[in-house]
Amino acid sequence: MPRVFHIPGVIFLLCAFVLLFLTSISLPYLTAIDIARVKFKSGSPSVGPDTNAINEIRFGTWANCWYEKQGVRACSSADNAYTTTLFDAHRQDSVTIGASWTRGLAVHPVATGVTFIALLLSLSTHVTFTLLASLVSFLAALLTLIAFAIDIALYAYVKHQMGKLDGVASNTDTAPGFWMTFVAFLLLCFAGCTVCFGRRRDRMEGATTYNYSWKDRFRRY
Repeated sequence: MPRVFHIPGVIFLLCAFVLLFLTSISLPYLTAIDIARVKFKSGSPSVGPDTNAINEIRFGTWANCWYEKQGVRACSSADNAYTTTLFDAHRQDSVTIGASWTRGLAVHPVATGVTFIALLLSLSTHVTFTLLASLVSFLAALLTLIAFAIDIALYAYVKHQMGKLDGVASNTDTAPGFWMTFVAFLLLCFAGCTVCFGRRRDRMEGATTYNYSWKDRFRRY
């Protein structure tokens, strides 16, 4: 594959892999990389059995973490599908983010694994492996798109549920992991196209060389 196409394709795949890998780790291990976060302006809500008032809660791939007004951070146990229940200040009204909304976040590590396979395949200049790298890149892009759609659904549902808490004013925003997944999807699309174009250019150059060799052979006679 011509280096002008090969090198950018490998770089795109490497960047996409790093972004997806970090997003797959997420909370509770990387507290800065979450999917959605809620900041509470007033109302003193609380989480689960913990009666301490919180001012922020973050939703990650494996868990959620909340920040109490005293500056203490706490996280739920890591699980494939976690449930979060928030109460108002008087613990009379509550909303729940069920496991059905967080279970699908496990698609992130699956997309990460497929991206890693595409990255390994892209390191080869053999025509067969470059074709496989292109196909696997598009497969990883599809899985990443599914993961991003799940992120959007979680964000929209969290925002809707937070608005149902009586006497609690909040602001729900997308978080770094949300946008890292989106950027990874774009990079995987670019990588798949780059590898395809590189393989096509290889075939065209091979055909041109073949034609010239036959012309040179006839010229000898």
